[in-house]
Amino acid sequence: MELSIDLLKQIAINVYDAINPILGTKKAAEKAQRGAGGDISMQIDLIAENIVIETLENANANLLLISEELGERYIGNKEKTIKNQNVLIIDPVDGSNNAVRGIPYCSISIAYAIGRTINDIKKAVILDLNTKDIYWAIKGEGAYLNYSKIHVSDLDITDKCFFEFNLPMKNFFKHIDNLRPIFRRFFRIRVLGSSALTLCQLAKGSMEAFINLRETNRLVDVAA
Repeated sequence: MELSIDLLKQIAINVYDAINPILGTKKAAEKAQRGAGGDISMQIDLIAENIVIETLENANANLLLISEELGERYIGNKEKTIKNQNVLIIDPVDGSNNAVRGIPYCSISIAYAIGRTINDIKKAVILDLNTKDIYWAIKGEGAYLNYSKIHVSDLDITDKCFFEFNLPMKNFFKHIDNLRPIFRRFFRIRVLGSSALTLCQLAKGSMEAFINLRETNRLVDVAA
């Protein structure tokens, strides 16, 4: 059975209800174990992930869950999941470092696929954990912010364009000279800290480009 966009939205809202009250608190920042993605998980990540699992189990979903913290886990009936090929890719809190410091730029991202490749993604939801705004899309039907359809910017590269730049400090000085021509083409550079939410800014035209030069990009960061 295919998952509905309403279920994806409900997962995101449930995470918001649990997470929003602890943004910027010591509880949110408490260290836990190292997650499957390689980073040290914090309590805020684990709380959000547990809410996702609980919501899926209450909905009697059968799927493979791929998450920043736990890696891969079957929810519901494994045999049915293998047959229906339902896959849910989530980052419970994208921008965890912002979240624990009370910086209002973090999100939960959810991508639903029928199959194991990025081309198999059918639906996606990204919820701003500070404003509760929901960005969502169904493949072939465009992208929406809450109830309104959104569109990318129509500014020309010669106009006063904004872009976000993501490059870890260990590589910054190595690449800085090669990047100078790019910097000169844009009016403002931002480094905000939640790739999923920045891609939403692109989708609604608030930003013109996102340049990500990390050596590795995790599926959970970009799937939605």
